[in-house]
Amino acid sequence: MAEMKPEEFMYRPMDQLQGLEYCIDSNPSWLEAIALGFQHYILSLGTTVMIPTMLVPLMGGSDGDKARVVQTLLFVTGINTLVQTLVGTRLPTVIGGSFAFVVPILSIIRDSSLANISNDHQRFRATMRATQGALIISSTIQIILGFSQLWGICSRFFSPLGMVPVVALVGFGLFDRGFPVAGRCVEIGVPMIILFVALSQYFKWIHTRHVPILERFALLISIAFVWVFAHILTAGGAYKNRPLHTQINCRTDKANLISSAPWIMIPYPLQWGPPTFDAGHCFGMMAAVIVSMVESTGAFKAAARLASATPPPAPILSRGIGFQGLGILIDGLCGSLTGSTVSIENVGLLGSTRVGSRRVIQISAGFMIFFSILGKFGALFASIPFPIFAAVYCILFGIVAAVGLSLLQFTNMNSMRNLFIVGVSLYLGLSVPEYFNRYTLGAQHGPAHTKAGWFNDWLNTTFASPPTVALIVAVVLDNSLEFRGAGRDRGMPWWTPFRTYGGDSRNAEFYGLPFNMGRFIPNYY
Repeated sequence: MAEMKPEEFMYRPMDQLQGLEYCIDSNPSWLEAIALGFQHYILSLGTTVMIPTMLVPLMGGSDGDKARVVQTLLFVTGINTLVQTLVGTRLPTVIGGSFAFVVPILSIIRDSSLANISNDHQRFRATMRATQGALIISSTIQIILGFSQLWGICSRFFSPLGMVPVVALVGFGLFDRGFPVAGRCVEIGVPMIILFVALSQYFKWIHTRHVPILERFALLISIAFVWVFAHILTAGGAYKNRPLHTQINCRTDKANLISSAPWIMIPYPLQWGPPTFDAGHCFGMMAAVIVSMVESTGAFKAAARLASATPPPAPILSRGIGFQGLGILIDGLCGSLTGSTVSIENVGLLGSTRVGSRRVIQISAGFMIFFSILGKFGALFASIPFPIFAAVYCILFGIVAAVGLSLLQFTNMNSMRNLFIVGVSLYLGLSVPEYFNRYTLGAQHGPAHTKAGWFNDWLNTTFASPPTVALIVAVVLDNSLEFRGAGRDRGMPWWTPFRTYGGDSRNAEFYGLPFNMGRFIPNYY
């Protein structure tokens, strides 16, 4: 048998992923784009509902308060997504609520000056105003780092090797929101996983008018079937005598959103009253802002790959972070309860549908704004049981993680130096946050438990984030461990042209501002 040549069993590294139907600046038909946009809207409801459901009752809020917060969070998600896709990075990313802010928000909720308010409604409004104040002040971190180009300067210390664990853990680090939540109601979680995989992968050859209808809309079809199945189980009394925990996760009538939501409500700034400001709350919230910035950086890199765009240059990345900071400021002004970051599940959906079109995401933002104003209709879709969303996350988070691993093709993985950096960064990026989370569950407070609450929030928030831990470890090791003469092994020859806006001619096509706005917002800004 003739000896094979290396090029016959090795794949050449490629700047852009192959097999995508539509890239960032190409668009499907309007009808298909609208359906895909609605699909992204439905997917965004998972996090939009989960965060208020978790936090509003702890603040003393009622079901009506929860419905109003969900509407507000959905409204600002639509606004922030439009801004990011128009003048931010211009990548097809949904800018939604972030779980990174949960730790400092819980600290605000437990503040004795707020927790001792006897009237639940007054306590809810006071806690909301304190959270608003912390978000408004802390948003200046991203605004300054973004628009001053400081984050872009910092990003020049990143390499493909250093970004592998960061982007991978943007997906892998969310494993606790996947099957552990889907398993709370296996009778709808497992069928959802099986049906979604079957439609999107095994039956993607089925076309209608040259459109792979099952692959393209597997999410909508799967959710519709499983949601109806869950409703049949609920109406048939399958959960009548089951524990409350099971009923909350499985029943389709336990969210209490439809009955509590107003028919029409337009969220507006300061709707909960004037924000209050406390130095400790603000400093603690700043840690969450930095974590959301790191997570968004990894998500932007993944979205660029899945949209068949070049990696976002440092000025574009910095511009996106600046506008995300403005988004957190809007969150604080409107009272959405939590700050913003890139929605990882929606990034994964770009890969599942093989449609990375910017227009689709902008249409989804329109749906978010529309259904946040028409409360009853939005609440209908928001009442989908959480295990259905979690089942989808099992696939979509995995796609994002795989995109991070795909960056290894540009590095030398026969180098022990590189193996050490990638392995240690991935392991510590998973292990350290797992320690912080388990400790918090057992002790009801984080490992950092001093009298300085803001200091506790800084450590407990930062080290509970897998991408943030991975970034710290990977960047430090990559820029200090035998780095001289290791540029080729690190993937820098491929990476260097994309570090500046003018380094690659395609950057202007993907990231240039529309409507001649470059006259007012320079691309280096």
